[in-house]
Amino acid sequence: MNNNPSVRNLGEIKLIKFIEELILKKTGKALIRDDSFFFSLKSKKLEDNLVLNSDMLVSTTDVPPHMNFCQIGWKSVLMNLSDLIVKGVKPQGILISLGLPRELKKDNFCDMVTGMIECSLKFKVDYIGGDINETKELIINPTVFGFRNPSKIIYRKGIRSNDILAINNKFGLTGVGFDILLKRKGDIKNFSNYKRSLQSVLEPNISEREAFLLSEKNLATSSIDSSDGLAKSLLDLMASNPQCGFEIAFDDNLIDFESVKFSKEFNVQLENLIFNGGEEFIHLFTIKPEDFSKAQEIIQANGGNLFRIGLVIPEENIYTLKKNKRTELNFHGFEHFN
Repeated sequence: MNNNPSVRNLGEIKLIKFIEELILKKTGKALIRDDSFFFSLKSKKLEDNLVLNSDMLVSTTDVPPHMNFCQIGWKSVLMNLSDLIVKGVKPQGILISLGLPRELKKDNFCDMVTGMIECSLKFKVDYIGGDINETKELIINPTVFGFRNPSKIIYRKGIRSNDILAINNKFGLTGVGFDILLKRKGDIKNFSNYKRSLQSVLEPNISEREAFLLSEKNLATSSIDSSDGLAKSLLDLMASNPQCGFEIAFDDNLIDFESVKFSKEFNVQLENLIFNGGEEFIHLFTIKPEDFSKAQEIIQANGGNLFRIGLVIPEENIYTLKKNKRTELNFHGFEHFN
C-alpha cells in the first residue's frame, strides 16, 4: 500500500478531511461545514471598516529553489498578512483557496497546510476555510481580513513634502538570498556566511509593532509593504501622491551589512540588491518631521525598529544620496508580465 499517494488518488473529500484534521490538531477548532463561512462581529464596532487583502502565490513565479512545502504554506499566508498589518490593521481571519496539480504528494500537501496553519497561529488569525480545485501548477490564494476604524488606517495617500521616509528593517537580505538561490549553482550549504539572507527568502517573517503603534498614535502619513522591491514600493507611493518623490540616503540605516559583504565577495551591484530584491515584507512609512523623534522613541520603547532613510521631495523623481553625490534612481523592482 502506498503511504504517500498523489492527490489524484485521494480526491477532494479526503483532502478536505486532512485539512480539517490538521486544523483541529493544531488549533483545537473545527472547520465550518456549510455553503458559506461565518465570522462573528459581536466584539466589532459599527464605525470600523472591513479591510481585506488577497495575494496569490503561484509556484512558477513565487517559489524559489530549495523552498520546502511547509515554507511555501507559511509564505502564502505571511505575504497576505503583511499587507494588512502595514495599514495598522490586525488580521482576524483567513480563507484559503488551493489549486493543486494532480501529482502533488499527500505528504507535501499536508506539510503545506501545516505551514499555512502555523503562520495563521503565530499571528492569531482564524483559519476559517476555503476551496480546493485541480490546476496545472500549485496555486495558493488566501484572502485575509480585519477590522479598523478608518481614522486609524494608514493609507498610501497622504504624503507631504519634507515628510521623513522610514523603514522597520534594513534592505538587501532578500536580494542576496534570491541571487544565491536563482543564479548560483551548487549546494546552498556552501553559502553558510549568508544564512540570514537565505532565511529571509525561505522563511520570511514580519514585525507588527511598528505599524500598530504608528496607527494607534496617528503618527504616519502613509505606509506600504515592500514585496516587489524597494524601488517598486517607492514608485507605488508616488503613484498615490502626485508631485512627490524621494531622496534616499544610501547608508547603514538602509543597508543590511550582509548584502555589503556579498556585493564585495561576488562583485554584485549593491544598489541592485537593495532596490530590486523583492519579497522583503519590510514596512515603509512616511512621518511628519516634527513627529519622527516621538514615533521612533515609542517604537524603540516597545522593542521595534524605525530607521530614517530619506525625505519626501516636491518632484516626481527618486534620488539616492551616496557620499554627498545625488544620483537619479533607475531601478523599477518586480512587475508581473514584464
